[in-house]
Amino acid sequence: MAGSTTNISIRMDADLKAQADTLFNELGMNLSTAFNIFVRQSLREGRIPFDVSLNLPNVETIAAMQEAERIAKDPNVKGYTDLHQLFADLDA
Repeated sequence: MAGSTTNISIRMDADLKAQADTLFNELGMNLSTAFNIFVRQSLREGRIPFDVSLNLPNVETIAAMQEAERIAKDPNVKGYTDLHQLFADLDA
């Protein structure tokens, strides 16, 4: 199977290709390598095979992380180094 190669031509929206190039570059490969991985795995499984992702947080998670950073930097927010004091304040 390996040894000889052939060229194929795929028509794709230019913006979509740029986004794909960026993603696959972040994953350490180019579009050709990504396509070959997809086809080989498709043939192994006999279906569209897998989800490859960067595991990016969704909008809600990003907002929560930003809020946590804001709270951590806010000098008006009381912080705790003593768990017993935290629970005592929560009970009050």
